[in-house]
Amino acid sequence: MDQKLDHQILDQLKKCSKDEASFSKLEEIFGELYQHYEEVKKQLSLVEQAIKHDYDSILITELDLEKPGPKIVYVNDGFTKMTGYTKEEVLGKTPRILQGEKTDRHVLDRLKERLIEGQAFFGHTVNYKKDGSEFVNQWDIHPLTNKNGEITHWVSYQRDITDRKESSKLIFDANLDFDNLIEESKKTYVDLDIQGNIIASNNSFKNLLGYDADELKTVKIWDLVSDDDQKELKNLFADFDSKKVEDESYPWKFIQKDGDEVKLEGNINYFVSNDETIIRVHFDNISLRNRIVETLKRKKSEFEDIVGKKDEFSLRFVITEDGETGCKFVSDSFKSVTGLDPDTILGNGVKDVIHADDLSDIEKALEKAFNGTPSSISCKYKTSEGDYISVIQSFKPDYGSSGEVVESVKSVAVIELEVEN
Repeated sequence: MDQKLDHQILDQLKKCSKDEASFSKLEEIFGELYQHYEEVKKQLSLVEQAIKHDYDSILITELDLEKPGPKIVYVNDGFTKMTGYTKEEVLGKTPRILQGEKTDRHVLDRLKERLIEGQAFFGHTVNYKKDGSEFVNQWDIHPLTNKNGEITHWVSYQRDITDRKESSKLIFDANLDFDNLIEESKKTYVDLDIQGNIIASNNSFKNLLGYDADELKTVKIWDLVSDDDQKELKNLFADFDSKKVEDESYPWKFIQKDGDEVKLEGNINYFVSNDETIIRVHFDNISLRNRIVETLKRKKSEFEDIVGKKDEFSLRFVITEDGETGCKFVSDSFKSVTGLDPDTILGNGVKDVIHADDLSDIEKALEKAFNGTPSSISCKYKTSEGDYISVIQSFKPDYGSSGEVVESVKSVAVIELEVEN
């Protein structure tokens, strides 16, 4: 027996022994168990040392998720340092002792849902230390299984990311001061974390909905949309996958503070700041765009009455055999509006008659339309006099007789009644 037992343990063993032979046997058995305990303790310590740079705390609970909740069966020293609770104070309790007023209920519901499914969970929310102080606790929770593959416990690797969250906000304030940039202030967008919390928003977004920055900090992005759109937004952030959303546009109805409704189309991108994924949603005001189109339509008859000239033309685009985008139809009014012969763009497309600054927008709009998403852009067409005329051009997918595959894209360009040199 390599492990020496202390005198207190030996005294207890003697009290439990009826004679010297039984004492020697108990000493041998207990010594082997104690040696095994020390080896396991040493291995556990090595594991904790190996991951302490990635996680501040380790917590293991029982499997049962029903109320009062899974009981804590193990915490490491990092848990004690992070929360202020001793091991004795939390063993047998549930992780609810860390929850409080600002703990995000939606995150907890999603956590429970994932664990019921037997899946891992990654997320964060506000927790509370023993002294009542707040901290942002990031969880990385995984199931522990027995040799039969059955889940027996949950292990939660935790980290206090309060300082990181605050530094992320400082980065937004210092480096992404988009409210003071002339070009950026024309746009409307918000920055969110992967749980739907609004980290930052520009003046255009705040003014559009009528909320100030402090009000937006208390809600999630789906709290601002209509009931019909809440489910889609919640599902989008439940298991955020950037690969699935980067190239898609999402039309959502937002409810302004005064109760009015405004329809916005969101385009989603993401980047990483301080190891945290930040989701940036840039919005196109569909309601405003529709009002502009309606206004232009109302001006159409007035314009034709005054100058006797058409103010719109139609095009139809197709994908050619070599995979390029070509134009198969040009309305007669194209020549009336631009003075150019329709043959200029038939077959070749509009690249030779569009202002160079607008080519990229045209290509993106066509790509979206061929993928089934309609859109509208503002662009400039060359005229026979060498000027450029501004139009609002819409792109609408045409599924043809199949109803399933986009066969062509119908496009209507409505003049904005202004000419630029």
